[in-house]
Amino acid sequence: MKKVVYIFILVGMLFLAACGGNGSGNDEKTIKLAHTGSEEHQYNIASEKFKEVLENNEDVNFKVDIKANAAMGSEGEAIEQVSNGSLEMTTVAADSNLSDTIPEMNVFGVPYIFDDKEQVYSALDGEAGDELLDLAEDQNMKGLGYWEVGFRNITNDSNEIKKPEDMKGLQIRVQPAKVWESHMEALGASPTPVNFDELYSALDQGVVDGEENPLPTIDSMKFYEVQDYISMTKHAYTPAVVLMSKNFYDDMSEDEMTAIQDAVDEAKTYQREELDKQEDEIIDKLKDEGVTITEPNRDAFKEATKDVKDAVSNEVSNEIIDKLKNAE
Repeated sequence: MKKVVYIFILVGMLFLAACGGNGSGNDEKTIKLAHTGSEEHQYNIASEKFKEVLENNEDVNFKVDIKANAAMGSEGEAIEQVSNGSLEMTTVAADSNLSDTIPEMNVFGVPYIFDDKEQVYSALDGEAGDELLDLAEDQNMKGLGYWEVGFRNITNDSNEIKKPEDMKGLQIRVQPAKVWESHMEALGASPTPVNFDELYSALDQGVVDGEENPLPTIDSMKFYEVQDYISMTKHAYTPAVVLMSKNFYDDMSEDEMTAIQDAVDEAKTYQREELDKQEDEIIDKLKDEGVTITEPNRDAFKEATKDVKDAVSNEVSNEIIDKLKNAE
C-alpha cells in the first residue's frame, strides 16, 4: 500500500514539474538590455518603461537588466553581441553602426525626408517601417519596433550657423555611416566619425568642433557644457531600433513573445509623449545655460544636401525613400 502511495506522489510531482515547464513557465528569464545613453537619455526613458511594463505582467516571468552608458560596449559591439546571441537586447540609432549591418538603414540619414513627427510615425508604425525591421532577421536579430531619438540639429563651439556656408571648415562628428560623411561634405564641413560613447570627450578635447543630435540628446548627454551654438536644422529624424537576439526570441513561448511586443509598444507610446512634453523645457534650459539657439535657413540646407541620397543609392533605393516619405 505504501508503495502505491509513493508511486502516486511521484507521478504527481512529475506532472507538476512538466506543467511548470510549459506555457510561460515558472522560471525567471533575464533580459539584458544594453544601450549607450545616459540614465536621462531617450534610450533609457523607453528602456525603463519597457522594464516596468514587462516585469509587471503577471502572465510571464521576466527580469530586465538595463545596461546603460555603454556598459556592454559601443553600439556596434552591442549589435554584434545581439546577433551572436551573447546579449539579449539592445536599442541603437538606425542610421549609425546598424547601417553597416543593415545598409538600408542609411535611409534615415538622407536629409529632409520627414517634415514633422506625424509623418515620421505614419512611416515607422506602418508597412514601410515593418519592412525595414524585417531585414534584421537575416542578421539573426528580431526587430521589435522603433523608439525615438528625434529630429537632429547641428551644434558647435565656434559660430552661429544660419546658412550652409557657415559650416565651412568645421570638424563635425558624424555617426559611423557613409550617408553622414556625404551629408557633412555637402555642407562644406569635415566629417569625423566618433562613437557616441566617446563624443563628449571628443567635443571637450577639441577633437571635433561640433556634432548633430536631437535636443533631448544634447541635454541628457550634457553636450551643452562644451558647445555654445545650436542650429535648429532638423535635417533628419533618427529612430532607435529595438533589437532582440533571434536565438533568445525563438526560444520563447507565444505568451512571452506577445508580452515582449506589448511592452516595446507601450514604451514607445510613453516615450513619444514624454519627449514631446520635454522639448520646450529643454530649449529654455539650454538658453539659461548660455547656449545660442538659431533658426537657420532650412530651404538653403535642403538645396545644399539634395544630392546626398545619390551617395547611398546602392544601399538605399528611391523606392525605400518614397515609401517612408509618402506613408499614410
